[in-house]
Amino acid sequence: MRLISETGEQLGVVPLPEALAVARERELDLVEVAPNASPPVCRIMDYGRWQYEQEQRRKESRRKATNVVIKEMKFRPKIDEHDYETKMKHVQRFLAEGNKVKLTIMFRGREVAHPELGLRILEQIASDVADLAVVESAPRQDGRNMTMVLHPTRRARPGRSRPADDAARTGAPAADGLDRAGTNAATTAVGEAAVPAEQVVG
Repeated sequence: MRLISETGEQLGVVPLPEALAVARERELDLVEVAPNASPPVCRIMDYGRWQYEQEQRRKESRRKATNVVIKEMKFRPKIDEHDYETKMKHVQRFLAEGNKVKLTIMFRGREVAHPELGLRILEQIASDVADLAVVESAPRQDGRNMTMVLHPTRRARPGRSRPADDAARTGAPAADGLDRAGTNAATTAVGEAAVPAEQVVG
């Protein structure tokens, strides 16, 4: 097998007993890192420390992982002012909490022949929340629905009161894969890269 030292130095091709003897002499482990290579590659390392460092990296990755939630709010092309304001309070709250918002205009009957009505509403919404979000996905029509996605421009602040609550008070709108021998919202998260399988020898 091809042997690599704990510092990355190439020690050449040596028989398994010799590689084990070198690892034991240095009070370290012999780990097979490329079993399918010809010859197989083994590395001398502190396996326990390696496991600890991998676990710390996984914890850090999970800590930094971002959960992206998409909320949806549906409108009608001929929505009245009161319903519009009520729905907009929900949209503003979703954005203030750091969520993306998918806006859907639902057309019925002959309304589908007038997409400009839906486009006008979506443009108005984008204008009304310009201080909270940007348009991530421009308006597009799919059958009897027209959709647009808003992306929040500011991160949610823990403990901060929600816009809806403010309005009520003020009245204003408001896995590493390593084995040792012998042992209404869509959410996505940033994952961890898989670690190549390794095996401790001896």
